[in-house]
Amino acid sequence: MAQPAWQDPVLLPLDTAPVPEYGSGSLADLLPTLVAGQGVRGFTAAIPELTPADRNCVFLIDGLGWEQITAHPDEAPFLHSLLPTSRGGTGRPITAGFPATTATSLASVGTGLPPGAHGLPGYTARNPETGELMNQLRWKPWTSPAVWQPYPTVFGLADEAGVATAQVSAPTFQHTPLTKIALSGGTFHGRLTGEDRMDLAADRLAAGDRSLVYTYYSEVDGKGHRFGVDSDAWRGQLMYVDGLAQRLAEQLPPRSALYITADHGMIDIPFDEQSRIDFDEDWELRAGVALLGGEGRARHVYAVPGAETDVLTVWREVLGEQFWVASRDEAIAAGWFGPQIDERVYGRIGDVVAAAHDDVVVTASVQEPHESAMVGMHGSMTPVEQLVPLLEVRS
Repeated sequence: MAQPAWQDPVLLPLDTAPVPEYGSGSLADLLPTLVAGQGVRGFTAAIPELTPADRNCVFLIDGLGWEQITAHPDEAPFLHSLLPTSRGGTGRPITAGFPATTATSLASVGTGLPPGAHGLPGYTARNPETGELMNQLRWKPWTSPAVWQPYPTVFGLADEAGVATAQVSAPTFQHTPLTKIALSGGTFHGRLTGEDRMDLAADRLAAGDRSLVYTYYSEVDGKGHRFGVDSDAWRGQLMYVDGLAQRLAEQLPPRSALYITADHGMIDIPFDEQSRIDFDEDWELRAGVALLGGEGRARHVYAVPGAETDVLTVWREVLGEQFWVASRDEAIAAGWFGPQIDERVYGRIGDVVAAAHDDVVVTASVQEPHESAMVGMHGSMTPVEQLVPLLEVRS
């Protein structure tokens, strides 16, 4: 029998959201585990499955989640062959953290802290000091990096402890605020081509008896956003990066461990009204909202003062069957942003936080025309976005 049209929606229970494995198997736990194994004081091996190595290299492929590798054995034969090595030979992924987005994940990698501590809780978040939305990937409007994220990086602390530490990435990233607050410490080496990065990463790995090298490739994510993960352009990038990973693995110096991971996965969202709900065209969702932050699959909603309860009620009524919709305090209590929230971070989190469960996004066609036109999306806690590889090659 069909349900009456007036029946209340069946809301997704918040306790069904798959919270990231902070403290035992998330991106924030990777570098602390590696440097603890190198004898750097103040760190513990949070991911117990990993075995220490004198020389550690992390190759982060932007946008290449666990499910994308498992689904493409022909395009990524080398990476696919390494799936059984993931997470210390358990054949299991780790989790990105919430939201599963680049700025948040890179800050988690570099600081060894979950989002509630490092303070980059989304693609865009409100600055409580100014009331403006802060784009934490592009760092606009300008905000003092040291104030926004005051903790030292793991790279910096490892370098101070005598570990030969280096980052090998595109030259354009060398002086960005995100690099400064998340990925700085030791030496930065800018190289344009992926092949040059792999070769130099291997060289830097051999530069010390104890070494820590980070290298990065972005275009898998770029092609996924523009064309989708079901496109030939994306598959071409996957084939290319599979070759890069093998090139690096074949050059590892003795006593090395290479870890291949990602900052998030990605999902293609159809271009129809049911899959793309436009905030700028929906008067119900806009009512009482002062600022819309985050991104399509992980929204921070900042209410006009006094309207917080009403906004939460409406967002649950409109979206609660397709999104986990929580108040700020509910999201914090559920551990979405980690086990604790720094005081300076509390107001950056939305009064309402909405994380997609279904294949759906909340776009903003007027405020966010570029982001709203993307094919591939990410940000939420679903497996396709949240699970990332931790593939391992040792020499």
